[in-house]
Amino acid sequence: MLYFTFFLTISFSIYGLYLTRAEKASHMKKRMSAFVSGVKEEPAITAEKNSGATLYDRIAKPLMNDFKKSFKRRMPGEKEAKIETKLQLAGSPFGMTPVDFRLLQISLALLFPLLAGGYGALLKTGYSGIFLFFIVGLAVGTVLPHYYLSIKKKARNKSALKELPDILDLLTVSLEAGLGFDSAVSKVVSKKNGVLSAEFHRSLEELRLGRTRREALSGIKNRLEVEEVRAFISSILQAEKLGIGLVQVLRVQSNEVRERRRQRAEEEAMKAPVKMLFPLVLFIFPSLFIVLLGPALIQFIQTFSK
Repeated sequence: MLYFTFFLTISFSIYGLYLTRAEKASHMKKRMSAFVSGVKEEPAITAEKNSGATLYDRIAKPLMNDFKKSFKRRMPGEKEAKIETKLQLAGSPFGMTPVDFRLLQISLALLFPLLAGGYGALLKTGYSGIFLFFIVGLAVGTVLPHYYLSIKKKARNKSALKELPDILDLLTVSLEAGLGFDSAVSKVVSKKNGVLSAEFHRSLEELRLGRTRREALSGIKNRLEVEEVRAFISSILQAEKLGIGLVQVLRVQSNEVRERRRQRAEEEAMKAPVKMLFPLVLFIFPSLFIVLLGPALIQFIQTFSK
């Protein structure tokens, strides 16, 4: 009991010192921001904000943010850039940052082996079985986040490829109606929902923030691994550079995209007989042989057994 009381005293003392330091830093930051901006925050509003905040917002969230910042400083820049590229290709699921993804990967790599080892212990498989379960859990926990990003990337690319012909038609009609390219893209974004619409909306936001059209559209090429989309963006940038009419370029691109879609459908139709061969051989043919040859085989066996 004495050791437990001593431990609680030390813990609460350290926690009180941490809160005091954090409060002083926050107070200093507010005073500096008020001095720079010349706007003072009303004490009543500040008290209301602090009283309305939950325990997670006041304690757990600042601790988590500090931990993420320290983890980000230790994370290599090359690895962060690589994870950032994967997240962008997957559409940034759940708004994850590279630090969040890396922490999730480490957490799963620690949690899955423990769960798998505990399951092996419950089954009483022995030390070798527990070790095997542990290795399998470690492999699953390490590979699962990357596999999830791969699935999201494939689904996103497939959705973008499916939406491309309609986007091209709407852009062409809007340009023929007399709108500029940016206005036509804005009209398409307001009328359509999907992956491509979200990407064009992001490019419009980047244009408003001061980026050039080439940089904004090139970002779409980097975030989507679809050959047709990249060819479409490259054609727009080339037409803008050479001064060619965008309507004609979009017409050509629309015809090419629809022709490629028809070719892909024909290719899938040609693959169908080969894919049907395996269930035919494994499931349907044995059932037919049993039904057709079974009675004859039984009669043959009965005849020769006499």
